[in-house]
Amino acid sequence: MKSSGNRLNILSEKEVQDLYDLPKMSYEERVKYFSLITAEKKELSSFRLLRAKVYFILQLGYFKAKKMFFNFSFKNIEDDIQFILQHHFPGAYHIEGERISGTPRLNQQKRILKLLNYKLCSKTDRKDLLEKAKYLATIYTKPVYIFKELFNDLESRRVAFPAYSFFQVIIGSALSYEESRLEKIVKEQVSQENKETLDKLLTAETSMYELTLLKKEPRDFSYSEIAREVQKRESMKSLYEYSISFLPTLGISNENVKYYASLVDYYSMFRLSRFNKETIYLYLLCFIYNRYQTINENLINSFIYRVRKYADEARTAAKETVYQQAVEGNNHLKPAGKVLKLFVDDRLSDEMRFGDVKQIAFKILGKDKFLAVSQYISSYEFDQVEYEWNHYVKSSMAIKRNLRHIFLNIDFEAQATQDPLIKAVSFLKEYIPRIGKERETMAHEFSEEIIPKKLRRYLIEKEGNKAGKTPRTINGINVDKFEFLVYKLLREGLESGRIYCTNSVSFRSFDQDLITPNQWNNRKHLIQNLSVPGFQKPIKKLLRDLEEELEIKLKKVNERIAKGENQQIKITAKGDEVRWTLPYQKIEGEEVNHPIYEHFSQIRVTDLLHFVHQQTGLLRSFQHILEKHVNRRVDYQRIIAVITAYATNNGLYKMANISDIRYPELEDTSNNNVRLETLKAANDQISNKMAKLPIFKYYDISEEGIHSSSDGQKLETQFDTFNSRYSPKYFGLDKGVTAYTLVGNHVPINAKIIGANEHESHYVFDILYNNTSEIDPVIHSTDTHGTNQVNFALLHFFGYQFATRYKNLSSKANMIYGFKNPSQYDGYLFKPVRKIYNQLIEDEAENMEKILLSLALKTTTQSIMVSKLSSYTRSNKTKRAFWGLENIHRSIYILNYIDSPVLQRGVQKVLNRGENYHQLAKAIRYANGGKLKV
Repeated sequence: MKSSGNRLNILSEKEVQDLYDLPKMSYEERVKYFSLITAEKKELSSFRLLRAKVYFILQLGYFKAKKMFFNFSFKNIEDDIQFILQHHFPGAYHIEGERISGTPRLNQQKRILKLLNYKLCSKTDRKDLLEKAKYLATIYTKPVYIFKELFNDLESRRVAFPAYSFFQVIIGSALSYEESRLEKIVKEQVSQENKETLDKLLTAETSMYELTLLKKEPRDFSYSEIAREVQKRESMKSLYEYSISFLPTLGISNENVKYYASLVDYYSMFRLSRFNKETIYLYLLCFIYNRYQTINENLINSFIYRVRKYADEARTAAKETVYQQAVEGNNHLKPAGKVLKLFVDDRLSDEMRFGDVKQIAFKILGKDKFLAVSQYISSYEFDQVEYEWNHYVKSSMAIKRNLRHIFLNIDFEAQATQDPLIKAVSFLKEYIPRIGKERETMAHEFSEEIIPKKLRRYLIEKEGNKAGKTPRTINGINVDKFEFLVYKLLREGLESGRIYCTNSVSFRSFDQDLITPNQWNNRKHLIQNLSVPGFQKPIKKLLRDLEEELEIKLKKVNERIAKGENQQIKITAKGDEVRWTLPYQKIEGEEVNHPIYEHFSQIRVTDLLHFVHQQTGLLRSFQHILEKHVNRRVDYQRIIAVITAYATNNGLYKMANISDIRYPELEDTSNNNVRLETLKAANDQISNKMAKLPIFKYYDISEEGIHSSSDGQKLETQFDTFNSRYSPKYFGLDKGVTAYTLVGNHVPINAKIIGANEHESHYVFDILYNNTSEIDPVIHSTDTHGTNQVNFALLHFFGYQFATRYKNLSSKANMIYGFKNPSQYDGYLFKPVRKIYNQLIEDEAENMEKILLSLALKTTTQSIMVSKLSSYTRSNKTKRAFWGLENIHRSIYILNYIDSPVLQRGVQKVLNRGENYHQLAKAIRYANGGKLKV
């Protein structure tokens, strides 16, 4: 975004004023900044005139507040002057003159810098700042990011902040340098052949651009949509392989790669073609790199969805077959009884031929019913698994149509080089294209190695149906069943992490999600800059402290129950068995709205948004996507119109019809200004302002800090999206997603849209750690959907206390662990069921630290890391070590919960607040059509 004079506009006018105008202090701030320590009082005594003394205190206080000097007069700071006179010069009521002259003022500034151990920004500092700005531009080209980092650097080096124009010049120069540097690399290193291939993406063919087709995301998992994704993948494969080797030579971060890629999505073909060639090639290569991996992600998700769908259909069909056969068998029991009576029927001669008896029996019970009825009578059981695998054969045409084109285009890999499943995958990838040609020559390669023993009876045909007798078997193995078995095992492997795809986002190998070897070697420096609580204590010391805490807690909780001091626990005895329960106690008044709300009059949404903007400045957050490339003010009226259109589910077209703003203007504002980044920034503005209100502290539940909760709400989608899923339980015949929201006190401070099929527990750490508001929770609660095998340990490691609510706590007693053998806890009602093996945790400390450091540095999406950590099968020892830590922290929490009514009420209350927020959102949504526009 350019300002007048072609200078970079980094901050809004209001932000510049807030930062560079004279401080407007409250009484508390005046006490803080205008109070003097001994050295400052000594310096003050060196001035003779009262005017000079007051000016010195003012300059000193303003510098402490903003780390910069101001040239001001006495006219507009009467309140500050009166405060100084009253506290430092009793009896003086006014000062003469408007200001002190230039030389004495500069002399005071030098003394202040020496007193506070600061210095002015020298030529050397400016040169260093320019170099740092150039480096920061390789990480993230957003000007405000570079500005904040330079500001932090100046403060750490104790350098007085220079003028805003200085930052405009420095950052503008750094960004221009970065653009020139990248253009030079592209010009010199991208081959002519690759440039021509990139040019073709911008060439119109049959009135369509190839790039326009590549940008389009699939709507759903239908065959046509996925087939188009396969075609796109194939068309960009050569450029993607080139981008893998080329992009690292640019020396830019993944964040910048994503940013440059997003510009291709943003710009129209016409606008994109107006950039210089090198810039276009850079954007396109970043786009190809990101889009190719996204396509692989889409294909794998479609593959998993389809395989699970066919497996569910087979299971349902098998159950229906079993039911029908049971009904049929039951219906034929009476005729079967008549058949049995033939053996004792005196009217039938013993000399009758058996064939004649059979004919009589077949007239009573049809010949085709005998086998089913005999099975029903003999065992009352049917082999459901056999029916499932037979169903796969019946559905083989649909399975092949919807899965083969995905299977053949994904590069599946495994940690073990000789993994039998990968060998089977390789075989099928060679076998499928040869169908109808020379597939019989591959019979010797067709192995039953991957077929589980319990399934061999279903996949390997019996004697008399060997290879050659039917085109659907090779070496006695049913080919259709074998093919689906491979698909089924691949799905399980992808979900567990044993099978991976390198060129994807969430399905790549676990090692790819971890920090690089160079980062690991530099871990001490990284840890120092992170300030993560869990890194501050060696593992042995951590385990000793946890052991002491858990053992003391076990003893205390059981003693309080034995003495009758814990009246929450209800104990019942049935023979020798002792049972306990912890009944839920309803919080008084938790469902009652306060009568004060009945006195509020209704106002228009636009008036509300204008008022909130006046109080928080939220509309200034909706900056243009191309901040440094446009010269345009944010139109607040259009922003409000777009937000209202989406929030009320009316859409832009309807909003244009009922307002005085044209549709193209609304669409332009929506595309340029309203996006996830700006919505989060606006939400943070509101959250931060609410946190500063005096009433905010009265919502606190815990004395330890802010107690938050997170929960998912199912939302139907108005249009098909790749993230939406069917769920008859929540959406009936429609599709939907889950809105996962973090609520701190009464404020929704973070949210994320996830698939309705995704486990909420994988996003608990993600939504907490990526909270960018100033409302920083200390305790966090979820219901049982938020629990998994690592969340207690992870959240504790990063400084959060996890406080989940279990639906039936008495059933969780077997989740309590101890550091001693369970036999040593005789006489305890709450007795550990297993022992913690701390040696395993100590042995795996380094591997765990590497994973935790990767989470802290956000080397990938935390939800991906947590989901793999929860279910990963390869690093078995590391996983078990994490689970060991989880068992310790969960045991301590369960004991605390049992022993503390305050904690019980707090958890229930904070979860009720989350539910109340969802009820409010639901009421608003259904008042405006009932479905979410995604």
